[in-house]
Amino acid sequence: MLTSLSAVQGLLNDTLRVTVTDGRIFLGTFVGTDSELNILLLNTDEFRLGPNENPNGRFVGQVMIPWRLVSKVEARLSLQSPDGMFT
Repeated sequence: MLTSLSAVQGLLNDTLRVTVTDGRIFLGTFVGTDSELNILLLNTDEFRLGPNENPNGRFVGQVMIPWRLVSKVEARLSLQSPDGMFT
C-alpha cells in the first residue's frame, strides 16, 4: 500500500515542474519539503510566460516555494513515457 509519505519520498531527486499563482513556472530537482509543505528545489530554472518574456527562462539555483503560492505540481512520467512528458 502506497502512503502519502512514501509517494513524496518516491519523488525525491526527480524533476518537478511547479506553477505558482502569479503564473511563473519553476523546473528543478525536488530535494524536500518542510512541515508547512514548502517545496525545496535545486538546479532550478524559472520561466515566465508572456510575449515579452525570455522563452528559455533563467537559472535561479536553489529555491524554496511557499505552499500557499503553489497552484500546480507536476512530475515527469515514468520510464514508460520516453518523451519526458509531465503529469
